[in-house]
Amino acid sequence: MMRNMVAAMLMGSIIVLTILLISCSSSPKTTDGSDARVKDKQNAPLYYDFGDVLVPRELNLDAKSSFVYHTSGFTAGVLVFESKVERTSLIEFFDNNMAKDNWRTVSAFKSPRTLLLFQKENRWCVINITDGDWNTTVEIWVAPFSGHSDSGLLQ
Repeated sequence: MMRNMVAAMLMGSIIVLTILLISCSSSPKTTDGSDARVKDKQNAPLYYDFGDVLVPRELNLDAKSSFVYHTSGFTAGVLVFESKVERTSLIEFFDNNMAKDNWRTVSAFKSPRTLLLFQKENRWCVINITDGDWNTTVEIWVAPFSGHSDSGLLQ
């Protein structure tokens, strides 16, 4: 009974948040990578549309597969990249740099398809790293989070 109530409250929060985001006057856009900012030097990693998710410079943005939604004070969506960078070095890169940008590691599923889950006070970040025959694909998903950071369904 308690789990059903928690699940219903979570679903209700998600629905309200979705309606709120849709009703915002800002319009969604696909990204072309023009918002990328260099952190340090010429060969340093870049920040794309998500200003607190660092991306290795070796990754190539797939603008046609990426979608970013901007509202006042908030950005959500997915950035898709491809490269020949090895999966293990990408996992290490994101584990190290997400912590530097104050993301908290929630969990990780490591295999030829790796999922890294991070959380901040009001957002989730899911990084999906998939080994392909010729390339490695990296999807960086950032989504809103409403609720307490220590609460969850598995309590």
